[in-house]
Amino acid sequence: MLRNVAAVLLGGVHPFELGVVCEVFGIDRSDEGLPVYDFTVVSAEGPSLTTHVGGLTVCTPYGLDRLEEADLIAVPAGADYSRREYPPELLDALRRAVDRGTRVLSVCSGVFVLGAAGLLDGRRCAVHWHHADELTRQFPRATVEPDVLYVDEDPVITSAGTAAGIDACLHLVRKEQGPEVANGIARRMVVPPHRDGGQAQYIERPLPRSSCDTVGEVLAWMERNLDQEVTVEQLAARAHLAPRTFARRFQQETGTTPYRWLLRQRVLFAQHLLEATDETMDTIAWRAGFGTAAALRHQFVRVLGVTPNAYRRTFRGPQAA
Repeated sequence: MLRNVAAVLLGGVHPFELGVVCEVFGIDRSDEGLPVYDFTVVSAEGPSLTTHVGGLTVCTPYGLDRLEEADLIAVPAGADYSRREYPPELLDALRRAVDRGTRVLSVCSGVFVLGAAGLLDGRRCAVHWHHADELTRQFPRATVEPDVLYVDEDPVITSAGTAAGIDACLHLVRKEQGPEVANGIARRMVVPPHRDGGQAQYIERPLPRSSCDTVGEVLAWMERNLDQEVTVEQLAARAHLAPRTFARRFQQETGTTPYRWLLRQRVLFAQHLLEATDETMDTIAWRAGFGTAAALRHQFVRVLGVTPNAYRRTFRGPQAA
């Protein structure tokens, strides 16, 4: 059962990510019939910790021994968590917790603490997209999913950046105590109990441009002509190469196939139009090379995990949908 929750802190902790855990599990909402958690803030590095916000400190009398009785241990994000060493006593405590069935939940870069404890090995995990490459490099036995808001690999739950910690915490409440409790907490927090899509919709990810001359001119032509249907044979002719040679060179220089490169470029352009214009879905679909609004919606959901209308509402407000 989810009754006893501890948030464990290190120097440089981010107040917002700590606040996410405190808000979900540390507020008494019994007046609305919601459960009250035995919630404690624990320090892994002494009774007083600095945060990454100038002049703000966090003080707590609780040390790592408090983790031994927790049903859930939350690890909020902190400054330079991807580049620092962690107290061996903390890593041991986290390993013991998982061994006895306690859940551990990280918010954003808190996942590096779990990785240092060996808790990501053989598991899928989430992190803020900005840290995804570094997490993969440091913990090659983990499967990093950079596009999702959270991953539940019970008993290890990991979440992406900042507000995705709310999603992960509410998911765990929903899983353990039902949708009524999760929805009740979400209403008090004035947040959606569940968000559509994943991180992909928030990532600005320009496609890599080739540093070679082989396909560079073809890439530029493709960007200027997104609304045109083209074949590999036609693109190869522009590069004065045989189709098989062109496809091989394209893969080598861009890391993907012509079809996938073009699809991603079309989605990026559609994202721009949804954010910056009031054009209809049919017009955007035509300009971005999808042909129909239905095709735009299908590919948008497949690549970003949300519909074009939902994306527009997120980045322009509900009046733009």
